[in-house]
Amino acid sequence: MSEEQTVSLVDVLEEDEELEEEASAVLAGSDSDHCSYPQGYVKRQALYACNTCTPKGGEAAGVCLACSYKCHEGHDLFELYTKRNFRCDCGNRKFTELQCKLFAEKEEVNTLNKYSHNFFGVYCTCSRPYPDPDDQVEDEMIQCVVCEDWLHGRHLGCVVPDCVELQEMICESCMNRNPFLWTYAAHLAVPGADVQVTVVKEVTEVTEVRVTEVKEVTEVTEVTEVKEVKEVKEETGADESNTNLPNKEEKGDDVIQPSCKRSHEESEPSCRLAELLTIGQRRVQSGAVFWPSGWRSKLCSCTACQERVSAASLSFLLDESDTVLAYENKGKNSEQTQPGHDPLMSALDNLNRVQQLEIIHGYNDMKSELKDFLQRFAAEGKVVTPDDIRQFFEQQQSRKRRRVDAGRFYSP
Repeated sequence: MSEEQTVSLVDVLEEDEELEEEASAVLAGSDSDHCSYPQGYVKRQALYACNTCTPKGGEAAGVCLACSYKCHEGHDLFELYTKRNFRCDCGNRKFTELQCKLFAEKEEVNTLNKYSHNFFGVYCTCSRPYPDPDDQVEDEMIQCVVCEDWLHGRHLGCVVPDCVELQEMICESCMNRNPFLWTYAAHLAVPGADVQVTVVKEVTEVTEVRVTEVKEVTEVTEVTEVKEVKEVKEETGADESNTNLPNKEEKGDDVIQPSCKRSHEESEPSCRLAELLTIGQRRVQSGAVFWPSGWRSKLCSCTACQERVSAASLSFLLDESDTVLAYENKGKNSEQTQPGHDPLMSALDNLNRVQQLEIIHGYNDMKSELKDFLQRFAAEGKVVTPDDIRQFFEQQQSRKRRRVDAGRFYSP
């Protein structure tokens, strides 16, 4: 291959932006060239943990997609897929011997970042790596949308439903930490073969009696208020003439103000969670819970419920655009509307996330490293020989084997 051919191949790689951008869509729109740190705590992005720089026993840290390529090339990386509200740690205090090449001016620590054992390459309640060389059971791993840990299907405590890739899962631990979710689960969750739902009629009857009593008290209060106003009118306006009729009408308006106030309050949206509680339908509170597409739109967003989810740091559950699927579809749709949509990405749309990520990461790695490899020859004016190309791909295969042995992780 001549120098002219080398430069031409580099140009082709640089022009191939569409595939890179669409690959970014599957990685939740992450940028492969610029550190995400200046964006702050990114709503959702692809993250990695570096076992070389922050090994187990030290402080947990996460780096963005771009830093995994530019600052940690050749390191043992754990792929964490995507996590929400995270700020890139690359080069901060946790990295004693590494400075970020893309954005060096970082604070010592990102205090709002949340870490788990995933950042040390272990997952699930069993705290095992993925792939696990000692595990002979073929099993998929599924991410909890709350704690964002990955769990083996056999460790979820429930039967995994069909088309799991189109659903969201909340693990049993997160359900128990937020008991109000069990009420929603009894009505909204995907029914499982091992789940029993019961209706508690007694609760409904008691609630109805209480509501009737409240109504009776309200009616008595209303009569008392009107009587008090009439007594005031008799004391202050008994000698008023007909010329003051407009004023009497204004006072008549005053009489109905309490009723108007109550009407305004009653027009406010009712609490869906309270309504579900009154129905009395219950679900066995054990095992992980799977939720169908669009379930978030059915959660109550009244003031009290917003305060509840905010206190539990679950406000993202009220945001339908928070889902991984929403991020991916947004990126894919924006790219597919452009002319010249790459047929390779159309094919990727039909693959599951494991296969998508394997292909995309392989493509990104090869593109970046091949471009650097060829540019060195172009800069030195050397000719690339078949032996050089063969050696390059042998190194790629060797590096891939090392990263797999280190426990690379992909989404199901």
